[in-house]
Amino acid sequence: MVNSSGVSGIFHPLEGDDPRVIAGYRLTARLGSGGMGKVYLSYTPGGRPVAIKVIRPEFSEDAEFRRRFKQEVQSAQRVQGLYTAPVIDSDAEGHSPWLATAYVPGPSLAAAVAEHGKLPVPTVLLLVAGIAEALQVIHGAGIVHRDLKPSNVLLAADGPRVIDFGIARAADATSLTSSGVTVGTPTFMAPEQAAGSTISPATDVFALGQVAAYAAIGTPAFGEGTSHGVLYRIVHEEPDLTGLPDELRELVTRCLSKEASDRPSVAEVIELCGAASGQTQLRRPEEWLPTAVAADITTRAAAPAPAQTPPPPLEAPTAGAPAQPAPPAQAPVPPQPPTQPAAPVAPVPTALNHPQTPPPGFGPAAYAPTAAGAGAPTATGPTATGPTVTGPAMTGPTAPVPAAQPPKKKRKGLIAALVVVCLLAFAGAGGAAVYTVMKSDGQKKGNQATGDSKTANKGDSPTPAADPTASPGDGDDDAPAQDPTPVDYKTINLPADYHISLADEPVRPANSDNDTDIDFSYTDNSYTDDEVDTETGKLVLLNAGQEGTLATCRNETRFTDKILTKQLSKGAQMCLTTKYGHVALITFKGYAPKSDPSSYMTIGVRVWRNAVEPEQDS
Repeated sequence: MVNSSGVSGIFHPLEGDDPRVIAGYRLTARLGSGGMGKVYLSYTPGGRPVAIKVIRPEFSEDAEFRRRFKQEVQSAQRVQGLYTAPVIDSDAEGHSPWLATAYVPGPSLAAAVAEHGKLPVPTVLLLVAGIAEALQVIHGAGIVHRDLKPSNVLLAADGPRVIDFGIARAADATSLTSSGVTVGTPTFMAPEQAAGSTISPATDVFALGQVAAYAAIGTPAFGEGTSHGVLYRIVHEEPDLTGLPDELRELVTRCLSKEASDRPSVAEVIELCGAASGQTQLRRPEEWLPTAVAADITTRAAAPAPAQTPPPPLEAPTAGAPAQPAPPAQAPVPPQPPTQPAAPVAPVPTALNHPQTPPPGFGPAAYAPTAAGAGAPTATGPTATGPTVTGPAMTGPTAPVPAAQPPKKKRKGLIAALVVVCLLAFAGAGGAAVYTVMKSDGQKKGNQATGDSKTANKGDSPTPAADPTASPGDGDDDAPAQDPTPVDYKTINLPADYHISLADEPVRPANSDNDTDIDFSYTDNSYTDDEVDTETGKLVLLNAGQEGTLATCRNETRFTDKILTKQLSKGAQMCLTTKYGHVALITFKGYAPKSDPSSYMTIGVRVWRNAVEPEQDS
């Protein structure tokens, strides 16, 4: 079935909130979505299809997730196995973290069983053996999958492919999972996962046993229902293996042992598959999947190609359509003697010489604005009148001038004339008045050039220009400045060795290795006392009776650049004043719970931006 967008039901058209380009990869369709994000189809510059997973915003905003995500992706890039989908590109630092893997034209095991039912025994044995080989490579890279389930196993023409290995560990480290957000389904978890105990390669073997039972029976071994009910059965009850073929019983029951030490290794799993098949070595036939499942591979192999921009039409434009203004045949040239006329520009007679639109490119260069027109439509092809002007044909000073420039120059000329008239009028009224206005304006500009440049360096908006409609007394240097409106960030989980910058909007943790200006950071030292510190300003730990206001922070002088965390009790408040003129009241709320795998400090932050005079460079 093909929808109105020309994309089959497997390749969903992009919706309004879907990105069109990710780091130079032009997206052509949406493949699906899961607990951690959405998956899109794109292509490499060489034309190979890739699957790009964009992480959900809830995880993107967690600094600890980003750190773990980067580590896990780097480890995953070392995994190069026959039965894994390799990670070929990623970005953990951007606005939305993402990773790109090779596109596998095949359904997931979950989709195949849901649509076509349970799989025959020979297929299940080859499936399990292939997944076990993938786990050997994954475990060899020091990774535990943690989320092996039917939706993370793709069925390709030459065997299964395991995807998303290790990424669940990054999610486990976030405050989201500790507050009730789960990644994926608990149906295929191991008992130690359900109980919050130690994770090991044997955890993946238990999940492999469940995947084998699901493929052979068509339903999960521990049933379905609420998460709590399923997890209880995984920990305390035996699996329901009704309908499991005898050839698979030893393999599945050993993998589903409650104790991790009683489960077989992945190498032993491969041996069990060979023994169950009656062969010393498994041989994968060309048609290892049932016919109906193999047909799904053919459908998915027909992935939609990147959209090509069509060349200009050769027919005349429709009557009544607005004609595109033609560019001048040549730009104005300086006056020349009559004996030296300007060289004529060679016309381009047909649209065949119009530069062809390149195929979709990848990387920043492909989407950078062009030097002439900055990405605006070119006036070439049949919609332009007169000779077409192209870059290579131009010589000397005959470069084209955009048609939109003359009106702008006229407006600028008019404004300039008005300014001159006004100045003359002021001069006639009295030189003293003109001198007073110019002196006051010059002082303000000088203040902006020295003080506000610090703020601009931190990403804040520049000081707005003076309102021409303001009364004469407005903006006077002697007038008291209004206090800036505070902005509150009630809960920020600041991991160890991360920092916050008050100029950021919103204020959120960032990796201290990537920024030289560290306004406030938390250090979890192994050999000395833990501390919070600043590299751009001054800290003050307020006394219990002091009110946490802007006035208090402005007037306090008990400055330091670090405070030991053992001095902080729940509810303690600190004033932070940066050299850029920002002031913050930081409230300590506590540490990560002991059950959380992350180490972080929870704080509340109230920010007054541009609240004090910024420091001057010495």
